[in-house]
Amino acid sequence: MKDNSVTGRLWSAMQDVGVSKAELARAANVTPQAAGKWFKTNSISRESLDACAKRLGVSIKWLINGEGDKFPENVVSISKKKHDQSSNVDSFIELDPWDSKTPLNDDEVEVPFYMEVELSAGIGSTIQLETSGPKLRFSKSSLRKHGIDYNAAACVKVSGNSMEPVIPDGATVGIDTANTTIKDGDMYAIDWAGALFVKTLTRRPGGGLRIRSFNMDEYPDENLSPEEAQQVRVIGRVFWYSVLR
Repeated sequence: MKDNSVTGRLWSAMQDVGVSKAELARAANVTPQAAGKWFKTNSISRESLDACAKRLGVSIKWLINGEGDKFPENVVSISKKKHDQSSNVDSFIELDPWDSKTPLNDDEVEVPFYMEVELSAGIGSTIQLETSGPKLRFSKSSLRKHGIDYNAAACVKVSGNSMEPVIPDGATVGIDTANTTIKDGDMYAIDWAGALFVKTLTRRPGGGLRIRSFNMDEYPDENLSPEEAQQVRVIGRVFWYSVLR
């Protein structure tokens, strides 16, 4: 059943645009825990709602009462129009019909999709041979605008439920392998003691590391000591994800 509450519409917009709770929390200047309570209690302040509407590029009138268009006239969805946000490239992806025989235009690049590498969002999986299969297409200018070298970009499939409901089992993520410097609260693909994961990372005093899942009820925070943190290798920052399966 469709959720017609304010937070239900907020969640719907997050899925359309591809923005996580952590990103919304930063936009609203609240903690991720506070953002999580919006959906558990179906309660959010007008100030936070305004910030969320601005971050998502949706109509505040639609968010509040469901009236009017979800996206203003200058913001469009997956038809062959453009949507340009000045924040993260994972906010939106421009899609046009194509297949493997469609030639690349001057502004397109094919990013390898590693079919035999699964980044676990659960209990972990053994690293398998990195054999590339199909490719996904991205705009060079969009990647360049957000500081991503397309030669360092790759896409992989996520398995497990630890990052649900934001990134469900079977979703695809784009990784910037040239960006391995941890920015607190951002999402990364990591090799942790021989297993691959997608998690949000936060540095701790003294060189420790906090590894966090969105599904915190089943997967509580892992607070690693400086020695334990040495076992974590950052593969790259997650710059995009898709829940289409």
